[in-house]
Amino acid sequence: MALASLLALLTAAGYAVLCAVKPFAPCRKCSGTGVRTRRRSVTVCRRCHGHRARLRIGRRLLNNSRTIHANGTRPRTTDRKATPWQ
Repeated sequence: MALASLLALLTAAGYAVLCAVKPFAPCRKCSGTGVRTRRRSVTVCRRCHGHRARLRIGRRLLNNSRTIHANGTRPRTTDRKATPWQ
């Protein structure tokens, strides 16, 4: 049981490092080409819009949590007298 927990923890840590180092992955719909072939016509991939890459799920969660935290905290002020409650 402890080995399974350690393995899960190492896997999660490895994925977090991967998301930090390489936030973009090849598009799964077009296999990283940016175009799709449909009935003898070539069109731009709708999922990646031709950019050939997508944002990883872990990086999307990290960006979303940072945005929520930034919106929920007070702005930092360096001047102590600028706060109205003092």
